[in-house]
Amino acid sequence: MRGQGLHLHLDPVGGAAGDMFIAAMLHAFPELAERALADVAAVLPAEVGHAELSEHVASGITARRFELVLAAPDAGRRHGAETTYRAMRELLENALLSEGTAQAACAILHRIAEAEAQVHDIPIDRVHFHEIADWDALMDVTAAGSICAALSGATVSLAPLPLGGGLVETAHGKLPVPAPATALILQGYDWHDDGVPGERVTPTGAAILAHLTGGSPIASRPPGRLRCTGSGAGMRVMKGLPNILRVSVFDTASGGIAQDSLVQFACDIDDMTGEELGAAVDRLRAMDGVIDLLMLNGQGKKSRPVTRLELLVQPQEADAVAAQVFDLTSTLGLRRSLVDRFILARESDDSGPLRRKRATRPGGHETVKVESDDLADAETLHDRRKRARASEG
Repeated sequence: MRGQGLHLHLDPVGGAAGDMFIAAMLHAFPELAERALADVAAVLPAEVGHAELSEHVASGITARRFELVLAAPDAGRRHGAETTYRAMRELLENALLSEGTAQAACAILHRIAEAEAQVHDIPIDRVHFHEIADWDALMDVTAAGSICAALSGATVSLAPLPLGGGLVETAHGKLPVPAPATALILQGYDWHDDGVPGERVTPTGAAILAHLTGGSPIASRPPGRLRCTGSGAGMRVMKGLPNILRVSVFDTASGGIAQDSLVQFACDIDDMTGEELGAAVDRLRAMDGVIDLLMLNGQGKKSRPVTRLELLVQPQEADAVAAQVFDLTSTLGLRRSLVDRFILARESDDSGPLRRKRATRPGGHETVKVESDDLADAETLHDRRKRARASEG
């Protein structure tokens, strides 16, 4: 995971919108611009226009701006069936995108669709996007998904969000800010009122932040060395306040040891058969974001034998994994906690007949371990260990 050992701290000084997030990240990680722009081009028809990343100065602060340059004045509008959640998701799933982009972009889009479905009390497949229906919004979802996928493994913290004030124009008339979808997506997040009115956090920006933080915001960051910062500028000019979203990138590795945070789920099950549990655990282990799953045997209430499931999950995938635990098991409750972990940097060596995992220990020596799957065809334990020693040496 490219983001392993990195921590991203987001300061929504002016607010948070999709284009501001992308611009800030590409300012901090310019090497990701080619990937993100290529992914956007894969979903954006040439006759509509193209994405542009440009230098910008926001209230004296050097930043980047990300925007759609239209081929014609009305080329950005979309209508009818193509504005549905299903149509926009299918477009992402069928496009030729970089590894992980479609999944991350669809997860961001799904958060918006869930909120809209709840706001209007309709099934999610009937959701028509209004405020985010145009090509520039789909472009933002795609580029943000590309960046999130490229930096998988990074941890994220978020400063309190600016509340804003007044009314925002929507397809259903003027509504107070934050817009209903934004407020639903960011329930449980910290907000503050800096006295500056207007819509400060958009639904797309809210969905990106929720995806990055797994729906569980963390304001503090782990210790680390500041590597760089990046600022993404919004379109609005604010009096006395730069309209930027700033990202600060920290290296959390020290002496070859990286630090990150994961969500830990735990539940006790006493009413499932071994076959049922085995099927559920196999499905859960295969899910994106599940780092580890442990099964422990114990004794529960009424002296019943129980199986405890403990899962370590990347924060951005926590909601999806929790939903699957409830769908695949009989548990009615799931304990959740945030755990910090230390990780040694490792790399995969594919140069020989067997894949090997190499890690450098804090003392300076290197350890090598053969991938277990590559030893699966060994006929005996002796043969397995002999082949492993030969390859590790």
